[in-house]
Amino acid sequence: MQNLTVIGAGWLGLPLAQYLMTIGHSVTATRTNESGVQHIKSLGVDALSADLNTTVSELELHLKRHPQQIVIGCFPPGFRRQHSGNYVHQWRNLVDVAKRAGVKKLIMVSSTSVYPSGSEEMHEQHASYPLALNNPLFSDKARVLLEAEQEVINSGLEYAIVRCSGLIGPNRHPSRFVSKMAKISRSAPANILHQQDAIGCISFAALNITNQVVNASTPNTVSKAEFYQHALDSVQDATPLPTIVDEPDKRIVSDKIIQLGYKFHYQHTLESL
Repeated sequence: MQNLTVIGAGWLGLPLAQYLMTIGHSVTATRTNESGVQHIKSLGVDALSADLNTTVSELELHLKRHPQQIVIGCFPPGFRRQHSGNYVHQWRNLVDVAKRAGVKKLIMVSSTSVYPSGSEEMHEQHASYPLALNNPLFSDKARVLLEAEQEVINSGLEYAIVRCSGLIGPNRHPSRFVSKMAKISRSAPANILHQQDAIGCISFAALNITNQVVNASTPNTVSKAEFYQHALDSVQDATPLPTIVDEPDKRIVSDKIIQLGYKFHYQHTLESL
């Protein structure tokens, strides 16, 4: 049995914590406010308040009581809320707290948004903070994510970084996204990850991978146009696709985590609908 703390018990972090409990581990999850903490506790998950932007004393005290703990950072960078400038600071704070508390291993839930623009297959070595510096193929968002990853890599702690593709699952059906799209490509792959495999990949990394960066993306897929048409059809939604274009884009390759021993629940994106 391992003692684990999941920082950020949201759409992904909460079911991740619940899953880790079901396989026999002792798990604590965090939210940034007391109402969120009480909600998590009502679901049977031990919880505490932790805001990585401000005080982390309660989190540090908790971690010091469990010095062999694995900590999983499962919180978004806040790009939509214009809070991305805080993301590196949050990870720097988490690294510092983990080191002071004697944490053994730190897991970062990152994103495949780290990769540069282009239509090639993207493996883990194709994105890093040094590569992204002064390289116009990397977006500003990618550089923020990669700088945060570098904080983890340089921490001196054991670590694993899991770069997740576009997440779908309960309350996040891909058909909901179509009406917000201005265009969609029939020449670009749909890089998608179901919540179940996100939980699986993160758990596998936490318990089995050390000092590695891995992609987490459904191994086989179709074009974005085909995927989202299937998504609409699967819920009998007659919403038309937006303008269809022939713009190629990158494909995220998950061969590394498969070679390390993870088996995807969904081998194809269409199976996940």
